[in-house]
Amino acid sequence: MFSSKVQLVAPLVALAIGISSCGDNNQASNNSSPASDGGATPATNTAAGSNLSGKVQVDGSSTVYPISEAMAEEFQKANPGVRVTVASSGTGGGFKKFCAGETDISNASRPIKPEEVELCKKGNIEYIELPIAYDGLSVVVNPQNNFASCLKVDELKRMWEPGAQGKITQWNQINPQFPAQKIGLYGPGTDSGTYDYFTQAVVGKEGESRGDFTASEDDNTLVQGVTADPGGIAFFGYAYYENNKEKLKLVGIDNGKGCVQPSPQTISDGTYQPLARPEFIYVKKTAATRPEVKAFVDFNYAPANQKLVTEVGYVPLPSDILTEVQARFSSGKVGSIFEGKGSQVGVTLKDLLKQEK
Repeated sequence: MFSSKVQLVAPLVALAIGISSCGDNNQASNNSSPASDGGATPATNTAAGSNLSGKVQVDGSSTVYPISEAMAEEFQKANPGVRVTVASSGTGGGFKKFCAGETDISNASRPIKPEEVELCKKGNIEYIELPIAYDGLSVVVNPQNNFASCLKVDELKRMWEPGAQGKITQWNQINPQFPAQKIGLYGPGTDSGTYDYFTQAVVGKEGESRGDFTASEDDNTLVQGVTADPGGIAFFGYAYYENNKEKLKLVGIDNGKGCVQPSPQTISDGTYQPLARPEFIYVKKTAATRPEVKAFVDFNYAPANQKLVTEVGYVPLPSDILTEVQARFSSGKVGSIFEGKGSQVGVTLKDLLKQEK
């Protein structure tokens, strides 16, 4: 397990279906360190040689952070001459650094936005966009909450939409069968890809929500907030629920077809909607020509290393998509398959990748 530490929405789990047949919340930007020696089960290094040396700098989404951390730990064991530094400034914060040329790889829990595309153009940064895994955004409440076992998407919207600010403050305003208990809202900061994705999926517009909630750049702070607040509710990546499930109560989501909780199975089989999504890494094109960076990216996509994705709580890419992504990197294909539009509804990775051929 890692050390410490979505519609692309509805249909994006259909990604996994179409795929098998087919955010962020953020951690503090100073949460940067070379990956430790503890953590994931050793994986076979199929992409690198022990004579490699140099440094690889990774920043961005705290949701993707556990994957990069686990990969970095195992890669460095086989390549002690390479130092992989992984930080988590959030998806938006990571793109700012990446487009300024400060990092080699930017983790993202949503596709790159138009304004970030322009930022990279200004910085003369070309990038290769690579899906890395699937995630199911998890909605959690305090374990003492004995009433909110399942929430409809409309109920989540009523809770989080901009017009709810200062007005929707009690649980019984969400559902008259719920008690008149104060709602404590906890969520990723607005620089987070997880925040962007959740608002697109639930509220209907990316980056718009009520502002009177407790925001944090650290997912673990959100966990602590909910565990200390009997009326608390939060959302973040599935891996953070998995790593703290003894402290939290997972809420099922009803998108009109019944209540479903996130799990590796429901994320991959397309039944957890609308909060399933792909996650990404963006590799600077010029950095990809450096042997240590190329080897580390190849290591991330080696079939033998996909168990690390599972171990940290996410769903690996199906083999056919993994092959497509490996080819995308090998060919140095620059730009975004989402055309820089950010989070989208009703598209699949499989179809988008095929359109590029």
